[in-house]
Parts: sequence; structure tokens; C-alpha cells
Amino acid sequence: MKDTHDRQIGDAAPQDASVGRRGFLGLAGLTAAMGVTIPFAKHIPQGLVPAAFAQGTDDHIAMLEDAGKDTGLSVIGDRPFVAETPEHLLNDDTTPIEKFFVRHNGNPPIAPEDPDAWTLTIEGEVDTPLTLTRAELKDRFDAHTYRMVLECGGNGRSFFDPPARGNQWTNGGAGCAEWTGARLRDVLEAAGIKDSAIYTAHFGQDTHLSGDPDREVISRGVRIEKALEDECLIAWAMNGEDLPHIHGGPLRLIIPGWPGSASHKWVSRVVLRDVEHDGPGMTGTSYRVPATPMLPGSEPDGVEFLIMESMPIRSIISEPRNGTRLEAGTRELALRGAAWNGDKGIETVHISLDFGATWRDVDLEAPRNRFDWRRWTATVELPSDGYYEIWVRATDTESVTQPHIAGNWNPQGYGGNPMHRVAVLVA
Repeated sequence: MKDTHDRQIGDAAPQDASVGRRGFLGLAGLTAAMGVTIPFAKHIPQGLVPAAFAQGTDDHIAMLEDAGKDTGLSVIGDRPFVAETPEHLLNDDTTPIEKFFVRHNGNPPIAPEDPDAWTLTIEGEVDTPLTLTRAELKDRFDAHTYRMVLECGGNGRSFFDPPARGNQWTNGGAGCAEWTGARLRDVLEAAGIKDSAIYTAHFGQDTHLSGDPDREVISRGVRIEKALEDECLIAWAMNGEDLPHIHGGPLRLIIPGWPGSASHKWVSRVVLRDVEHDGPGMTGTSYRVPATPMLPGSEPDGVEFLIMESMPIRSIISEPRNGTRLEAGTRELALRGAAWNGDKGIETVHISLDFGATWRDVDLEAPRNRFDWRRWTATVELPSDGYYEIWVRATDTESVTQPHIAGNWNPQGYGGNPMHRVAVLVA
């Protein structure tokens, strides 16, 4: 398939048609401005906002370049540093480091001169507390490599209406890298796990944005059953390279399938506890979702919240990119994307060309291992010139399918996973 990414729908739109970098053109405005037809217009759900949008500029190029990141990433926070990866840059089977999203919670520690001298302590409800350097960890424990999705707990937050607090992620707070390290289980067992241990607590060397050395930035934990899964790692490498400092090197935890905040960067201490962990990021509405649906926009007073554990199902179209403009007469379009979720597997992926009136199968690749995303491909026929929207939805092994809109509104905007749509113009 030839490159269709040079020209975007937004390139043809008048300046006053744009409503911001992620703004949308109204249906009537789109038709009038571009003189296009919409072949499947009769299937457009009432009130649907078209997926076409005008392109904008990124004000954070220098920050991304200094971090060794692709300048196509979108910076959505600069203190702390937060950058997401647009869906079209998530087109690799294994997400390159330069395209991997960034989510910091505080100030990263100073990178050590000797990464192998970095120490990790295991303590709490264990028989024999351990303190190991990274070199000792690599020498004493078997290394394991898995390709696994790491995803921010707030991924999809921008899809909630009314808006929720926090960084306004779309689908780009996720990436699928190859992580290498020792199994967390092996290291915990070497310390001797007491029967009283029911939860982990994770601590790192990043510092609070206030500059107060006594304030913890974030300290998440997971149930001991999750921590003992084969794929949970103390990682020292990413895509075959030393774990970059920006991604938590020299050592970080990888707790796949659960919110990325549990995969603590710059980890220096793991404590086993005999109670549910209550560190920063574990209480109130932080990384918690309502037990029963709450009125969107309402206050959380009196609402029961549960710790967010397994991440929701999600799928994306990575090719073509949203806003692609094709030459007049194009009648075939190749599609590519990915689907993933938390602890459950992906069963099927479907795409629609007619605003969800009908759905068709895609070719779905097998995952390399548990927690790997599933890449998919398809080819669709375009019956005429005009404006099209490609929709994608995934279904998991328990028959749970992505919703049309972000549901289960919550104050912090966790779990927003509506179907992904991209706009394509043949004209």
C-alpha cells in the first residue's frame, strides 16, 4: 500500500473550520468545505461527531528531542513529563523505545554512573530481607523476556463526557515492548514469602514535584496472587537494550495487564504487607473506579470505589492514520491495528465501514505470549469517492466487547475504552 500519510483531511479544511488540535468538523461543514459525499450517510447514528479533524502543531518538539523521543508524540503534560503516542505511530509489532509513551509522576532521580550498582531491597512479610544490586540480580536469577503491553491507568480519559480530571489521554498511553528481567516471584521466594503476606508495596527513587524529600510521589501495590504470576518482572532491559532512564532504568517493575502505575519506575524497594497497601495512589478515587455507576459529573461523596486492577479491552487502527486523504478513484484500502486488554485474552476483532451498521472479521495474529497485544490486518473495498469512517471493536474471551462510548464515568477518568474511529477521504 502506498504512503497515504502526507496529505490529511485537515489540509483541505479552511482555517475557521478547526476547533483545536483535536477539534472536529461538523458533518455539514465537512461536506460543504470539501465538496464530498458520504457513501454510508444513512447509517450515521444521530448526534455522532465525525472523526475527521484538522491537524495542529506540537509545541513540545524540543522536550521530545531531548528525551530521545519521536517528535510525533503528543506532550500532554510537562510537569511531570507526560507524552502519548498517536495511534498511527503504534504500527510496529514491538513498539520502539523512541515511540513508547512517557508517564512520570514526579521528578526522575539522577541517573547513576554505574547502573549495575543500583540496589533493590525486598522486605516486610518475608523470612529473610534481601538487598541486591542490579548486577547481583542479573547474576543470581534467570532472565526472562516477554513482549507485553504496558498501559497507563488513565488511557482513554479524554473520551469521557463531562471531562474527568487528569492528563487527557486518547488511546496513546500504551505500548508493547519486549521486557527482560527476573521474575518478581523468584526474587520474593528467595526472601521467603510469609503466609501473612497478602499485598505488595512498591517504592522508587523519584521525588515529589514540591521538592519535599519526605513526600512520597506514588506508591502502588498489587495483590500477592498477581505479583506471583510468571510475567511479572523486575526489568533491566527494554527491547534488548539497557532499560532507558526515562522509562525507569536501571530497574523497574512490570506488572502487565494492570494500570501502569503499579509497574513502578526506578524501583528500589518492594515491601510485602499483611494488609492492602495504602500508599499514595491507592486510596480515595486514585486508581479506583466506582463499584456501581455514578451520575456523570457528580461528586464522589458516599460512592464506593474499587481498586482498578485488570485494564479494559481496547483496540486501535494504526494504519491508515486519522484524516488520511486518498487519491480520487481509490477503491481498496489496507488496514492494520492492534487489540489488547488486561488479564483476559482477545477473542475477535471486527471492523465497520458503514458507521457500525455491519461488521466484518479481520485477520488476527496470535500473541507471542500472555499480555502481548494482537495485531490485526484487513482490506476493505471503497464503493465510491467520498468520506468514510473506519471503526474497530474488540471482544475478549469472556464475550465482553468495547462500547460505542466511554462508560462508567468516574472523577479520575479511568477505563475509557470506546471503539476507535479514523476518518478517510477519497477525493
